[in-house]
Amino acid sequence: MSEIVDSQNTIKNGGNKLSATARKRQRQLKKMDNEYEEALEEAQRAEILLTEEQGFIETDGMEKSWRFSQDEIVKNVDISTANKRFELKLNDYGPYTIDYSRTGRDLLICGKKGHVASFDWRLGTLHTELHLNETANAAKYLQNSQMFAVAQKKYVYIYDHEGTEIHKLKQHLDPTLLDFLPYHYLLVSAGKSGWLRYHDISTGEMVGALRTKLGPTVSMAQNPWNAVMHAGHSNGQVTLWSPGMSTPLAKMQVCRGPVRSIAVNRDGRYMAALGADKTLKIWDIRKFEELDSYSTPTQGNSVHISDSGLVSVGWGPHVTIWKDCFKSHQKHPYLTHLIPGSQVQTTKFVPFEDILGVGHNNGFSSLIVPGAGESNFDALEINPYETKKMRRETEVRMLMNKLKPDMITLDPNVIGTVDRRKPHERLTAKEQSEKEAAALEDEENKSRDDVEKFIKPETSSKNSALRKFKRKHRKNLITERSMRVQKALEREKELRQQKKDLENNIQRKKDELENAFDRFK
Repeated sequence: MSEIVDSQNTIKNGGNKLSATARKRQRQLKKMDNEYEEALEEAQRAEILLTEEQGFIETDGMEKSWRFSQDEIVKNVDISTANKRFELKLNDYGPYTIDYSRTGRDLLICGKKGHVASFDWRLGTLHTELHLNETANAAKYLQNSQMFAVAQKKYVYIYDHEGTEIHKLKQHLDPTLLDFLPYHYLLVSAGKSGWLRYHDISTGEMVGALRTKLGPTVSMAQNPWNAVMHAGHSNGQVTLWSPGMSTPLAKMQVCRGPVRSIAVNRDGRYMAALGADKTLKIWDIRKFEELDSYSTPTQGNSVHISDSGLVSVGWGPHVTIWKDCFKSHQKHPYLTHLIPGSQVQTTKFVPFEDILGVGHNNGFSSLIVPGAGESNFDALEINPYETKKMRRETEVRMLMNKLKPDMITLDPNVIGTVDRRKPHERLTAKEQSEKEAAALEDEENKSRDDVEKFIKPETSSKNSALRKFKRKHRKNLITERSMRVQKALEREKELRQQKKDLENNIQRKKDELENAFDRFK
């Protein structure tokens, strides 16, 4: 009896109970806001200790920075930086594409004729070297330098740091481009097939296969801020993709010819697109509008953006580096370099270093670019001086904090926010079940129409030879029409069973609600 009275008082004082819950939730939100403000204050205090700044080239009088050659720069820098300027002459296996690990310590080079090598470029220590004896289009480091993927002639292969083949991904057909999303553990491939494929390397599951419907994908790059993939096509369009959507999130008409290369800066605000129409376009991704345009004397092949905002462009045998092009239009480049007798294929800045790696037809070149690297880095995020033990701990922590593919959106800040729609716009459980039942009924009516469409009267006479043959072999005769009819009937039966199960579930929930209030009568 006391339990019934307490329950009745709880129902009568339901408003007070809800208000207490709301007050508790309000205290929790206030606590979270206070912790966020304290974190901001601590970050501002820590910035006082970050006194390092990028050291760009300072010119005097009539001097121009783009006139300085690499030999002059090497003579005026310290010994440790000067030793990072080197070249690898590999004339037999080019052209070469390159990739650096997230810490910037390891370099991966991939020759078109099947030569792949991974090594510590600072110490000159070779990890592995492969001769695949087939075409290799691209190579990409995965979560660290211990594993890398190679887009070969037909499939994508994954190797370890010793050169042992670990996996053969047959789902990735005709790949020419590779990228890796470190916070989602997703390997992304694109190429001649016109499909973007997402593969979770931690579980081995194919997360998504998206058809672009725009022909072969010419170029591809990821947005580091929201993990959205930017794909460039032959018609001059750049499409933005997420594995949870079968259609592009956005489309931009960037140039009049194929988009040869794409790069997005670290905070995800600006995109640089290099077109076959000899143009370099700077786009503001937040507003999807073009900010600036530059021209190249010949068709460009590669573009990349450093952590400090420098833009490198490879066209023909030349490498051009632009400074402050996101702020205003620049009349002259920051630095230039010429590789005589060759053609630049890939340019990529080294993380946390004032170095630009260039892959070309005759091998690899390492260029010194003052001011390209990030001077103040977060060692808890990416540590360029990590040890073997720290690398293992980082990999375990990344696996535990791995994000789901569904969280890839244009604005990642919307994840975890409150749905601000009005209460009458939200569907209750009953309304949702009624909506599902109506959808099932519509599908059932559609299947019935399909059955009636398939079952048509015979046009031949009653005593025709076909009629006699069918009457004689009616039980054993299987035609394409009979199979379609059988499938339609089975589908109709399945839909009726689903509708019946749904009605039973709704009735069972109604009975449970009625029984729940019987004890208060």
